[in-house]
Amino acid sequence: MNWQNKKILVTGADGFIGSHLVERLAARGAKVKAFVYYNSFNSWGWLDTLSRQTMNKVEVFAGDVRDPNGVLKATEKADVVFHLAALIGIPFSYHSPDSYVDTNIKGTLNVLQAARKAGVERIVHTSTSEVYGTAQYTPIDESHPINPQSPYAATKSAADELALSFYRSFDLPVVVLRPFNTFGPRQSARAIIPTILSQICAGRNTIKLGNTESTRDFNYVSDTVEAFLKVAETDRSVGQVFNAGSNTEVSIRELVNLIQIITKKKIKVVTERERLRPDKSEVERLVCNAGKLRSICGWESRVSLGQGLKLTLAWLRKNINRYKTDIYNV
Repeated sequence: MNWQNKKILVTGADGFIGSHLVERLAARGAKVKAFVYYNSFNSWGWLDTLSRQTMNKVEVFAGDVRDPNGVLKATEKADVVFHLAALIGIPFSYHSPDSYVDTNIKGTLNVLQAARKAGVERIVHTSTSEVYGTAQYTPIDESHPINPQSPYAATKSAADELALSFYRSFDLPVVVLRPFNTFGPRQSARAIIPTILSQICAGRNTIKLGNTESTRDFNYVSDTVEAFLKVAETDRSVGQVFNAGSNTEVSIRELVNLIQIITKKKIKVVTERERLRPDKSEVERLVCNAGKLRSICGWESRVSLGQGLKLTLAWLRKNINRYKTDIYNV
């Protein structure tokens, strides 16, 4: 697919991955409409940190994916839709599950309906590795059983199936991309890597974490963005689910040790009870098999965990004032 002058809608454009995707698409010459969450502060989230040169190429649309009329308006004349808008904090989903159903399921329905009416060439729906739950075998491929262990994961699983049902029922050209743990600049401290790095950058020698024995597959944000582009560009991807990950398993304890080496700083870890998930909700192990994405779409993970951590650390040191390191971010 030639992105030059393509009309692209990105929902969740004000978020971590969304802002990076907008930036990449604008650089490719696409006509990007960035759907951001409306607020009275006129904040465009992480898009506010992008260069003026980039933002001059972007049309910002403020709305709410829970509103079908606004979504319909935003999707008019779009060639491709990247649907990233979602509530993603797992701890917050424990006490506000209703909002996750409204945003992640109903919001996805609104986007699918609008994309169908607009006759888009491709819609890429964003899933999450959390829908698999604790690995029943490794590495996890797309045939792994779906076993959501949190309200967040359950709503994302439901949204995935809803998206695929629109492909089967209405021939909507849907692709489901399932990133494993993406990290990099602009990520909020609700995620483990910025949680650790932001506390270090704030001068802490003792940092507060939850479960350090669980394992994750970390993928740098530029690689995840490339996965979005690859599945949108590949005709054979339509109607399918793709995992995106590094195929490498790292425990949180191992991650802390690697960060100590990179920062050259000795860290003491304290387990804080409020950061622990309920026992049956904790996903103990995630490691990706991205072979399908590689073979069909020609994608591969290029940035190592160590390289990505150094890039993230350099950015965080310049932006530490954006983080409230003394407050647990759910």
